[in-house]
Amino acid sequence: MKALTFSSFGGPEVLQYTDMPEPVLKEGELLVQMKAIGLNYADVYRRKGKYYLKGVPPYMAGYEGAGIVVNAAGLNGFKNGDSICFADVPFANAELVAVPADNAIPLVSGISFETAAAVMLQGLTAQYLCHDSYAVKENDIVLVHACAGGVGQLLVQLCKMKGTKVIGLTSSIEKATVAEQHGADTVFLYSDDWVSHVKQFTGVGVDVVYESIGTTLLQSLEATKETGTVVFFGFAGGNPPHIDPRLLMDGSKTLAGGDLWSYLNSKEERLKRSSQLFEWIVSGEIKIPAPTTFALKDGRAAHELIESRKSTGKILLIP
Repeated sequence: MKALTFSSFGGPEVLQYTDMPEPVLKEGELLVQMKAIGLNYADVYRRKGKYYLKGVPPYMAGYEGAGIVVNAAGLNGFKNGDSICFADVPFANAELVAVPADNAIPLVSGISFETAAAVMLQGLTAQYLCHDSYAVKENDIVLVHACAGGVGQLLVQLCKMKGTKVIGLTSSIEKATVAEQHGADTVFLYSDDWVSHVKQFTGVGVDVVYESIGTTLLQSLEATKETGTVVFFGFAGGNPPHIDPRLLMDGSKTLAGGDLWSYLNSKEERLKRSSQLFEWIVSGEIKIPAPTTFALKDGRAAHELIESRKSTGKILLIP
């Protein structure tokens, strides 16, 4: 089978589209022919050597995608030809992937392979952020970093569904327009004094900040009101500074961590959370922007785009 791999750490140039052995199924696994694969910034971290990788080179990234079961391995509940997706299965950047049956989520009518691959990780992330890490309430004022990105666009929509006022942060006027089209009440640019703008807009600061940049963590804490919360769930801009706990004591602020794997920890949770996500999509309550697609063999170009910060929404790799 063909796969996108890398044998050394570095920039997109280390990626190679090459032949790899087909997966050997273990007990409880399905063989899935991939139709769409989600590209995430975590794949960039893996390529750069910032995340732990199992095995020996050549390495293969990718954890999210959708496809057709071609070998159900006699497992009850699945048969050849079933359409499934997943959010948490390694080695997805390939034509064939071994998917544990407990991780396989059946596609429902109205959810295409491309939609599933575009929304599983980012949609489920946005879901837990505003339901679990901090339970957003009606009339809350929410600040969303990278509001035009894949998670950001969905998080804006989910927060608006709960009756909140949403402030977005992004890097350009063009991206601000995208966020406003998805419901953001106002958007400020990182190039401006956005903390002052947020305080002026709210009067006291926001109830919660969804922080995914890392290097902006101190500013996010400053932008929260007394008793406010910052949910730290990513560091796309670099590692965050160390935080003196006295910064939290002053103003009675809360700093919470966010990680999808803390919540997507069983078959039941995967099915429950993805079912709710699919319902919102099919009903039109949240809208999924059309993804940008690349052939799997053009994975280098896809990685270059995601690192350029010029993309909005999801990037997919198509085998």
